[in-house]
Amino acid sequence: GEQLGIVSLQKALALADEHELDLVEVAANAAPPVCKILDFTKFKYEEEKKERQAKKRQHQVHLKEIRVKPNIEEHDYQVKLKQLINFLQKKDKIKVSLFFRGREIAHQELGRRVLDRFIAESTQYGAVEKPPILEGRMIAMIIGPKG
Repeated sequence: GEQLGIVSLQKALALADEHELDLVEVAANAAPPVCKILDFTKFKYEEEKKERQAKKRQHQVHLKEIRVKPNIEEHDYQVKLKQLINFLQKKDKIKVSLFFRGREIAHQELGRRVLDRFIAESTQYGAVEKPPILEGRMIAMIIGPKG
């Protein structure tokens, strides 16, 4: 655990051999290069353990989907909006899909109004990544979290 200062390579290897440990270079681009005398298998295990911990802490972005219809009732809309905001707060992306049934496709403006309302009421939590686009009998858009 103590620092030995600048030591020749031969002396460092001899010290490592004497303690039955390995000489491991930890900072190659430093001048002079920094090495440690330690058990390499234990060092490698600790590094992998740190990587696993870092990977656990990362948030994986999921694509959630919310399905609605153009003639959605107010309470149902509020439930879907609350769900959308909850997903955005968890840093997930949301695909909002609006489905037309039967002759509803003739009144696309009703569907666009519903989607525009979702956009307007979720602006403080997220932003539109893919604007509403008609795909067959549905209009879909993607909203991503802010930050």
